[in-house]
Amino acid sequence: MTPPRQLGSLGRIAALARKEAKQIRRDPSSAVIVLFLPLFLLFLFGYGISLDAASVRLGVVLEERGPDARSLADAYSNAPDFEVLLYPSRAEAERALRANELRGFLVIPPDFSQRLHARGSWPAQIHIVTDGSQPNTAEIVANYSQGVLATWSTQFARDRGVASTPAISIEPRFWFNEDLRTRYNLVPGSIALVMTIIGTLLTALVVAREWERGTLEAVFATPVSALELLVSKFIPYFLLALATMAACVAAAIFLFGVPFRGSFLAILALTAAFLAPALGQGLLISSAAKNQFVASQLALFSGFLPAMLLSGFMFEIESMPEPIRAITAIIPARYFVTGLQTVFLAGDVWEVLLPAILKMLGLGAVLLFFAWRVTPKRIA
Repeated sequence: MTPPRQLGSLGRIAALARKEAKQIRRDPSSAVIVLFLPLFLLFLFGYGISLDAASVRLGVVLEERGPDARSLADAYSNAPDFEVLLYPSRAEAERALRANELRGFLVIPPDFSQRLHARGSWPAQIHIVTDGSQPNTAEIVANYSQGVLATWSTQFARDRGVASTPAISIEPRFWFNEDLRTRYNLVPGSIALVMTIIGTLLTALVVAREWERGTLEAVFATPVSALELLVSKFIPYFLLALATMAACVAAAIFLFGVPFRGSFLAILALTAAFLAPALGQGLLISSAAKNQFVASQLALFSGFLPAMLLSGFMFEIESMPEPIRAITAIIPARYFVTGLQTVFLAGDVWEVLLPAILKMLGLGAVLLFFAWRVTPKRIA
């Protein structure tokens, strides 16, 4: 027989286990961590994120309109990895590349057919210009272009019954990041992650801590309104985040050697616009959760992870499926990452920066409105 003392110990363990199971059922945050987080990450990594480049927007400039040039342009248009847009001139294609409408453009020069059919030592040339601010995508575009050209050259030789393929060379150029240094791309994206932590995660935790300690309840016993409380919380963290941003920009330039081709005014405008949704999200989370643990998990799910995975910082947004791309439209870090990379590597391209600033301000207005609505006006 089992000794009574051992039975009592097992009984206490069983009772404590039942109590803990009931606590888990009563605590929805446990279910979020155990069930939602693994499925969410598997969904993102398995379905929404890809290191391959698909549907890359490629411009094609036909400076020659002959049948050979049009045939080569059609080969790029029919390639499954490219979404080809025709441009009448190099200047138009360059403008589209600077405006982030393209990831690269191809130029078929006016002497393409002449060199293609000539038997001299000068091969026919085509020029490919890619956006080096995304080094991985730039390399992929250059390699894909080589593949399409090799396939077309083989078919060109087969159609004419010749044994050797024509001599055609590609001259690749990488704009904004000529050496394709990944640091120039990663550091501005890392700044966006740091600002997300300051704006969303830190704000959510600090305000939730005040809920736990009861200091906010004491404030609500006074005539202070919810709007006044939100503004008093917004301003200090806004200034703290601006100071953090200044330190990050200085480190990027002087410590990591990232080129800075824009202006500090553009950086200030971008940061101020991004802090509106970031701080609004943090205040909304803390007002709704009122608990540090739950607030940290909500900030992680809704702030940090989307900023890291769905902002274009690590993975190309154009390579994601349509439903995931639609989700990225409401992630403020998407516009902040694009804006930072533009200011650092390309300069003050306001046709990129202004839409990003307006979209972040719009998201900030929505989040701050909901934060104001869920903040109690008085002690319940």
